[in-house]
Amino acid sequence: METSVLTAPGLGSSGPLHWQTLWEQQPGIHRIEQQNWDAPVCADWVAQIERDVAAAGPQVVVVAHSLACIALVHWAAQTKLKIRGALLVAPADAERPGFPKTATGFSPIPLQPLPFKSIVVSSTNDEYTTPERARYFADAWGSRFVNTGPKGHINASSGLGDWPEGQKLLKELLHNWNTL
Repeated sequence: METSVLTAPGLGSSGPLHWQTLWEQQPGIHRIEQQNWDAPVCADWVAQIERDVAAAGPQVVVVAHSLACIALVHWAAQTKLKIRGALLVAPADAERPGFPKTATGFSPIPLQPLPFKSIVVSSTNDEYTTPERARYFADAWGSRFVNTGPKGHINASSGLGDWPEGQKLLKELLHNWNTL
């Protein structure tokens, strides 16, 4: 069975210049579409992840960005479904001061090990999560931690284009997941 990839954008979704949107132009990569990108409710996002993962099957790898990382961790804490792995890029700290009040139910953030291979990618100058907090999440989730340097929130504003470094990490999950 061939592995497929689901992207999971964060708050506000991923616009046309975001690396997730660019990746979705490739065969086998599909977006998890949430009904409310701007005032998300964690339980609703988790339910949509459940539906899309169930449809994709156990060989799926989820590529989550920002708040979707936190939604995916909530999903993992309650699902019976299996996935092959996850790339968790710039996880937004839903417990930080100033977290948007329009996003509800994302805290407390689950801190148990994930039941699948995962990589947490962080930036040294992300305005939504400190590198120390991202490493804390990676350690708690049993994820490999990658510090990508000063790349902001690792989004379209970071000017990454189709983000080759991220593609390489995804390929690791797709092809070498037993060695992580």
